[in-house]
Amino acid sequence: MQRLRKGAIRGACWAGAAALMLSIGGCGLAAFPCRVVSATLKVVPGVGDVAATPFDTCASAID
Repeated sequence: MQRLRKGAIRGACWAGAAALMLSIGGCGLAAFPCRVVSATLKVVPGVGDVAATPFDTCASAID
């Protein structure tokens, strides 16, 4: 019984990940890593915006 439940949870996780990938779309999916790094760098006080500029350019170029 517990093994069946674990398999169902794993299947639901994979289905959720697939739905997320399909909803983002082609270019959005390719630009996603650039956007994540950019957003992470912007949190750093002082130099975050300057350090994030190349990653913003990367995401804009992909879109």
